Amino acid sequence: MADPTGGSPLPSAQLAEALDTLRPRWGWFVIIGLVLLALGATALVHVLTATLVSVIFVGTMMLIGAIGLLIQAWRIKKWSGFLVWSLSGLLYAAAGIIVIVNPLLGAVMLTLLLGATLIGAGAFKLWVWFQHRSQPGSLWVVLSGLLTLAVGILIAIGWPANSLMILGLLLGVDLLFQGWSLLFAGLALRKAG
Repeated sequence: MADPTGGSPLPSAQLAEALDTLRPRWGWFVIIGLVLLALGATALVHVLTATLVSVIFVGTMMLIGAIGLLIQAWRIKKWSGFLVWSLSGLLYAAAGIIVIVNPLLGAVMLTLLLGATLIGAGAFKLWVWFQHRSQPGSLWVVLSGLLTLAVGILIAIGWPANSLMILGLLLGVDLLFQGWSLLFAGLALRKAG
């Protein structure tokens, strides 16, 4: 197992010590995994609600970020810095308020942004693959790029009609994967003990 800091592989004694620390807490992994599974299933059953809740959450985070930017603006003494930070904060605040007040519009805009981002990321992965196609494992890069590009194109083709479902659907699927991962990690820790 590699050291998370990028150094050499962890010695087996350190790995055993880390696992010994986690084994008594296996139940927490299972409980959190089950909670995430339940939340993911709920999000998939109520996709529209999950979409709107996630959009309102993003809007709230934007508003909090705007407050931070405006506080930073008032801490800067130079006029040009004050102007840039203030303008950034006001734009963030406006976007956050629009998303919170009208989450349907926010869902439409965030879905468009998600589709465009996935298309860009997929195209970039394909470009990286083309530059390094002779490298071992490059097949995975091209497959990842094609899949990312295809999902982005599908989102863009269905936009704006799919805007009320995509974000909630992705949230539900992500919660399910996170839940299964934690559940299986907890059961593996229990079995190892």
